[in-house]
Amino acid sequence: MRFDVPADFVEIHAAVGELCARFPAEYWRALEPDGYPEEFVAALTENGWLAALIPEEFGGAGLGVAAASMILETINASGCNSGACHAQMYTMGSVLRHGSAEQKAEYLPKIASGELRLQAFGVTEPTAGSDTTSIQTTAKRVGDGYVIRGQKIWTSRALHSDLMLLLARTTPTDQVEKKTDGLSMFLLDMRTAGDRLEIRPIQTMMNHATTEVFFDDVEVPATALVGEEGKGFRYILDGMNVERILIAAECIGDGRWFVEKAARYASERVVFGRPIGMNQGVQFPLARAHAAIEAADLVRHKAAWLFDEGKPCGAEANMAKFLASEASWAAANACLDAHGGYGFAAEYDVERKFRETRLYSIAPVSNNLVLAYIGQHVLGMPRSY
Repeated sequence: MRFDVPADFVEIHAAVGELCARFPAEYWRALEPDGYPEEFVAALTENGWLAALIPEEFGGAGLGVAAASMILETINASGCNSGACHAQMYTMGSVLRHGSAEQKAEYLPKIASGELRLQAFGVTEPTAGSDTTSIQTTAKRVGDGYVIRGQKIWTSRALHSDLMLLLARTTPTDQVEKKTDGLSMFLLDMRTAGDRLEIRPIQTMMNHATTEVFFDDVEVPATALVGEEGKGFRYILDGMNVERILIAAECIGDGRWFVEKAARYASERVVFGRPIGMNQGVQFPLARAHAAIEAADLVRHKAAWLFDEGKPCGAEANMAKFLASEASWAAANACLDAHGGYGFAAEYDVERKFRETRLYSIAPVSNNLVLAYIGQHVLGMPRSY
C-alpha cells in the first residue's frame, strides 16, 4: 500500500484551488439565500473540471472517481460550494456504464463543452422518501416512446439543467417478483417537455437550489431509456455509489476548511491574556475533528479506488459518506464554538458553511440508513426496516 499523494492529484488541487480563489467569500455571501453561482459553474465548465469523468473521446478528461473526488474536496476546502454542480459528476456513473453508444455520442460531448447541463437527479418522491422502490412516478409505453406521469422532490438544480437522469416505474409492483424490478432509468431532455413539466423551487436553510418537479404526461422517445427496461434500480446504484464517494470528498473538504479556519482563529484570538487555542476545551475538539477527517479520507480513497477498478464498493462508499459527514459536522461545531459569537456573523462565513455541511448527515442518504446497510449487508444481521 502506498500513501503518497499522486502527482496528478497535487496538480488538480493546485489548479482548482487557483480557480476557487477567484470566487472569494464575498461572492458566496452575495448569493444568499437562493442565488445560483452561474459564473463559478461556468468557470469550472470552461476549465474542464465538470467533465472530469467523461472519456477523452467525448471531450472530457477521462479521469477516475478518485481524481474527481479531489476536485470537489478542493472546492469545498477553498470555502466554495460544489453542491451547485456536483451532480454532473455523479450522474456519470450510471450514464457511462449503462448508456447506449448513441446516447453517449449525442450527449457526452455537449455536456463536456457546457452546451448541455446534466445536474438533475430525479429519484426521491414525497411519499417514498428513502424507500426508492416505492416511487409512484410511472413511465407507460405508448407507441414508439413513453409517457411519464408523477412527481419528484428534492431534485436539486432542476432549474439549472437541460437533462435529468430520471427513475420511474415501468412495471407495476404487483406484476414483479421483487420491488427492485420494474424500475427504469431515463435520460430526459427537459427542454422538450414544454408546459407538461413544472418545476417549483423549495426554499431551504442552505442555498442548494432544490426543487419539486411535476410530470404531467411528459412524452419521451424510446431512445431516452438508459439500458434495459426494468433494470433501472441496479443502474441507479452505480450513480449512488459515485454520489456517496463524491459527497464524502465534499465533507472532507468542508472539514478541512472548518479545522484550518478555527485553528488559525484560535491561535490569534487573545482572551484573558492568552490565545484561546491554548485552552484544551478549544484545542481538543479541533484535534479530534482533524483525526476523524483523516480517517474518513482513507475510506473515501479506498471506495474510489474500488469503483475505478470496477470492484464492488457499496459498503465502502456508504461508510465513506457516513464517516466524512459525521467528521465535517463535528468540525463545524468545533469551529463555531471556537469563534463564539463571531461564528454566527455572516462575515466570518462559518454559519454559511455550517448550514451547508449539515445537509450531508441526511442527504443524499440518511446516516441511519447507512448504519442499517452496514448492519445488514456487511455484518449479516437481520434487516432492521
